[in-house]
Amino acid sequence: MKVQEIKPLEKFEKISLKLPTSKSLTQRALICSALAEGVSKIIEPLKSEDTLLLKSALENIGIKIEEKGNVWEVEGRWPPLLSGKRVFLGNNGTGARFFIALASLGRGSYVEIYGKPRLHERPMGPLIESLSKLSANIECLEKEGFLPVKIKESHVISQDIFLPGNISSQFISALLLIGPYLPKGLKLIVEGDLVSKAYIDLTLDVMKAFGVEVKFHENIFEVPNSSYRPTIYEVEADASTASYFLALPLILGKGKVVIENYNPFSKQGDVKFLEYIRKMGAKIEMLNPLGVSIEFEGIPKGVEIDLSNTPDLFPTMCVLGAVAEEKMVLRGAPHLRYKETDRIKAMVTELRKLGVKAEELPDGAIIEGTQTFKSATINTYDDHRIAMSFAILGLKISSLKIENPQCVAKSFPDFWEYLEKLYG
Repeated sequence: MKVQEIKPLEKFEKISLKLPTSKSLTQRALICSALAEGVSKIIEPLKSEDTLLLKSALENIGIKIEEKGNVWEVEGRWPPLLSGKRVFLGNNGTGARFFIALASLGRGSYVEIYGKPRLHERPMGPLIESLSKLSANIECLEKEGFLPVKIKESHVISQDIFLPGNISSQFISALLLIGPYLPKGLKLIVEGDLVSKAYIDLTLDVMKAFGVEVKFHENIFEVPNSSYRPTIYEVEADASTASYFLALPLILGKGKVVIENYNPFSKQGDVKFLEYIRKMGAKIEMLNPLGVSIEFEGIPKGVEIDLSNTPDLFPTMCVLGAVAEEKMVLRGAPHLRYKETDRIKAMVTELRKLGVKAEELPDGAIIEGTQTFKSATINTYDDHRIAMSFAILGLKISSLKIENPQCVAKSFPDFWEYLEKLYG
């Protein structure tokens, strides 16, 4: 297995970076473009393992996507073609859920959806059950509620859908994205507190950009019967990806980082990272018209954070906790256990290898910071966010190695090249 050694970054003062665009926005824009009759242009799409897998999946059901430099031209198709093909989605949980919903609208023979073994362990039940209530014809081929699945032609109907608010927001987003194409639209009622609302807001924002406005009140989403219009959609920088580099001055205890293409007012929920690190002592400056500057000196403060709306920030917050004064308490994200790996267990296990006191909670972790680390080799569990967060922490440690470093390709293929820039 390949191993990436991280060298300590001893002389760091300042760096300015332009980072890759958003995986979440690229995937949502692909789905809307695929259903819009006409040609949409996605400007600066993220070209990563996940987005390329979804792009390929759409091409397998008759969607034409032409790459012209930094633009994907997507010729939508209604209805989607159930082409009789097997479609591979790797470990792309978001893309798989969106694609299952999209394929449920299709006409033709069938399409079979499968992925890596870990994707077959990730729950799909609430989405499959909801789509079945809408008369979608979905067959689980090995285990009920999980991939692989076969989707056959059906005639979907409109019906009120009830979902608990504490499940993955991806189920809700998948249903919302196809809502305009149901005969009478979609009414989706969320029961209980709605977690990860920020990711749903992101879905609604992209839908609006493609001409469909969803009403939301008292935990009820109402999607009108409509259709997406062909659109020119520009993808902004990925707030989740940016968190690794924005954390750098706090990890090292010194320095300044500028992200030139960061939108601090984005609908991406992970821009809340700025709020989190401000609480830890970072000095933050919003730049005009775009960008953000982070400056810090000293030891960051341990804080208590509710990650219910920002679970993707958990690995970054964990490594910040590892260098903080006092305890870092992270709560509110039990669904982290069903990501690319059980992220709660994985982060706690790997932090302990470094001599960091860390404790699992059902929905997060408690971490006690230190300034004295052991050397270790980090198991990434084939999880891009674990690899990138420990790589940043490794810049402070005398000897740290990362197994399976290529897993970063899922969201940030050029991560290691960007990391090398830090050494000047």
